[in-house]
Amino acid sequence: MAVLDSSPNGSAEAANRALWASTIAFTASFAVWTIFAIIGIGIRDELDLSETQFGLLVGTPILSGSLSRLFLGMWSDRYGGRKIFAALMFISAAATFALIWADNYPKMLLAGLVVGLAGGTFSVGIPYVSRFFSPEKQGTALGIFGAGNVGAAVTKFLAPFVMVAMGWRGVAEVWAVGLALTAVVFLLVTKDEPADTARAPEAFLDQFKVLVHAQVWRFSLYYFFVFGGFVALALWLPHYLVSTYGLSLSSAGMLAAFYSVPASLFRVYGGVLSDRYGARAVLYWTFAVGVVSTFMLSYPPTTYIIEGIREPIRFSTSMGLAPFLIIMFVLGFFMSLGKAAVYKHVPVYYPHEVGAVGGLVGMIGGLGGFLLPVAFGVLEDLTGVRTACFALLFLIAIASLIWMHVSVLSLNREKAQPAAPASAPALPLAEPALPLGEPGAATDERRAPEQAAQKAQEARDPHLLTDWRPEDPQFWESTGRAIARRNLWISTYCLALAFAVWQIWSIVVAWLPAAGFQFTSNQLFWLAAAPGISGATLRIFYSFLVPVFGGRLWTALSTGLLLIPAFGLGYAIQNPETPYLIFLALALLCGFGGGNFASSVSNISFFFPRKEKGRALAINSGIGNLGVSVMQMVVPIVISMGIFGYLSGSPQTTPDGATVWLQNAGFFWVPLIVVGVLAAWFGMDDIASAKASFTEQMVIFRHLHTWVMCWLYTGTFGTFIGMSAGFPLLTRLVFPQVDALNYAFVGPLVGALSRAFSGGLSDRLGGERVSFWVFVSMIVFTFLLIWGLKIESFTIFFSMTLLLFFASGVGNASTFQMVPGIMARVVETQAPHATAEERRHRAEFESAAITGFISAIAAYGGFYIPKALGTSIAVSGNADAALYGFAVFFITCALATWFFYTGPRGLFRTTEPRA
Repeated sequence: MAVLDSSPNGSAEAANRALWASTIAFTASFAVWTIFAIIGIGIRDELDLSETQFGLLVGTPILSGSLSRLFLGMWSDRYGGRKIFAALMFISAAATFALIWADNYPKMLLAGLVVGLAGGTFSVGIPYVSRFFSPEKQGTALGIFGAGNVGAAVTKFLAPFVMVAMGWRGVAEVWAVGLALTAVVFLLVTKDEPADTARAPEAFLDQFKVLVHAQVWRFSLYYFFVFGGFVALALWLPHYLVSTYGLSLSSAGMLAAFYSVPASLFRVYGGVLSDRYGARAVLYWTFAVGVVSTFMLSYPPTTYIIEGIREPIRFSTSMGLAPFLIIMFVLGFFMSLGKAAVYKHVPVYYPHEVGAVGGLVGMIGGLGGFLLPVAFGVLEDLTGVRTACFALLFLIAIASLIWMHVSVLSLNREKAQPAAPASAPALPLAEPALPLGEPGAATDERRAPEQAAQKAQEARDPHLLTDWRPEDPQFWESTGRAIARRNLWISTYCLALAFAVWQIWSIVVAWLPAAGFQFTSNQLFWLAAAPGISGATLRIFYSFLVPVFGGRLWTALSTGLLLIPAFGLGYAIQNPETPYLIFLALALLCGFGGGNFASSVSNISFFFPRKEKGRALAINSGIGNLGVSVMQMVVPIVISMGIFGYLSGSPQTTPDGATVWLQNAGFFWVPLIVVGVLAAWFGMDDIASAKASFTEQMVIFRHLHTWVMCWLYTGTFGTFIGMSAGFPLLTRLVFPQVDALNYAFVGPLVGALSRAFSGGLSDRLGGERVSFWVFVSMIVFTFLLIWGLKIESFTIFFSMTLLLFFASGVGNASTFQMVPGIMARVVETQAPHATAEERRHRAEFESAAITGFISAIAAYGGFYIPKALGTSIAVSGNADAALYGFAVFFITCALATWFFYTGPRGLFRTTEPRA
């Protein structure tokens, strides 16, 4: 039966045959991909698996299928989808059949990894099917193909009956044979896609270039919600219905179909609507309905008490089963439309990279299906609120809607602007960049009045620097240095406050049990770790905001945001009945402080000439890092005194009879933050030429050096922030006779000061040389630290830890000093015919974005280093495994520095000009 009448790329008969054969094959593959959801129960009983082992077994195929989608999509572009599709089905069928011989848990996991390749057929089928159809028909065709998600329902409905009759091995045999037969039929009835013979194979690494586009990642976020959310809810709903409404498991499974069936079958209709009205319109409806639906579902059962005139008035609200199922049906329906709409975008925007882009989008969506159920469980454990899972989906939906709308507005503005004249200067970058608003750039004459008004407004603003030439020695000595230093010291003060607020929970959590809060150790761990996660994530976005909003405005705004967690902590901690969810939210909000670092270094980098940039960034970052030590020294003092009198509330009494004012841990910073906001607003400046959109700055992701510097800076700053959090834990576990809190602030203090005062060394000798020897020394210090632990010498252990902090501080300064030099050489290579001023301008912008971005990636060390130490001790009884891992990481950092920068083929093989 033909549903699509014509194809410009071949006969309609061949196109429809390929469509229906691919859809059936994908349905069979999806059924195999989710087989562990059913047979895993039998395997769990047979092998006596724990809940954690069972969860890992069920999630393993989802994970491997998701991660493989990117590469499989690229191979589909290169070798043809038909061959890859069939090969995946045969491999997955063999792995599924091999399950009957797996007699232990490791073999089950290994087989599950290969079975997961069945999930990768999606990213192969998308480019294969799309090449048979014209753009106006691709939405419908891909919607039909995507409806193969119903394979999950096929497994849920049929596999239990087969399992009762034949056991779980019988299910594996039947599903394996069925998938193999489907692969044979697929090969017999389909042909290679028409574009196959005309497409010139592209080098595999070249296919990654398209993935630097922000638009690709925006589509990935969309699919994370519509597909990742679909898979996650399909797995989570039976548990939710049983826990919330007291249903039996069989009833919950059947009622869950009110969500999973429409979320699969109506994908076809989503494709039709995308062809008729446009994918963007469908996505607007999807996210709008998703935001409303998930908000309603996230609202927990609540009891209200109103103080009436005569007596309290009580009433409660909760959602019954019937309205819950109706809303889930609506949510599933629109998620289904959204899945089709996302993939309608892919062949339209990237007709020659459908496999690569579709693979990445599918991979991110599949990862959502793996990660979201885990996040649902963590949120339920941490908050004690069952509807927290829908609150997370609400945040993802609203983030997707906002990003899409902002992008649409930006595209509309670009279309409305007149084209730039041919004489406008441009750098020959890999992707055309928008004008950066440089002074004196050629412009359209029709905009001359508007620009004249803008210049007049700039002249009236005393904080807007329209003439900024730090590389001009005369300008720098007469005017520039004083202005730059004023901005540096104000920014450094604000950054120190940000670090103090960011790390405040490392001290506060230790006092919560004594103040009467009945939190588990796991909950306390998450309170300490949450600021690190949110701060590192916010740094990614903060990295690019200074050129968008201006350094003065953003410093004042980002510093002012610190008032939210400071005030919130001060009030919440006074009541032992405060829900854990409030504390978790406040801990996450402390991440505002962690994000400030990225924007601070980005802003300061614009003010200083290259010869002084290393020293300036070292002062800004080093003294900013000092906020951690100041906080760790000050907070224990201020909570012991009622410094705010009655304004701060009543004190708390600890079990040993001591009186403390824990609220001062938050309130103490409030006046200091206010001073910082006022100083930033009235004392800092904006550089008129330092303006760029987010899109313009995305070019940094094309540079290999961006990712190399992420690796190196993780070795230095990741060590500093990770050891700051992990040192007290490690000391307490390995040397219980030592009071670790008495020494906690010393390491961060040493690291902060060494960073602040070593910037000049990197300016004189070269950051790349200093970084290389820093990593060599960190390797030596790590092995000596391991030796100190083996002989149980606290003196050696503590000395080597301090030396690691010292080296990491020097390395933090030297790696930052490298970035401007790297970008100066890269831009010179990419734009040899551009003027020196144009190259300097481009290098400054990209250097600022890179320094902010690498600081974001490295900040995750604050989470994974203490986690690695704790895991190593829990598994083996000592920290050796984690420390050996750190040593290996430092070795790779040293080798990377030598290979890319200091060695005979390195970027800095010529002598740098020294100040």
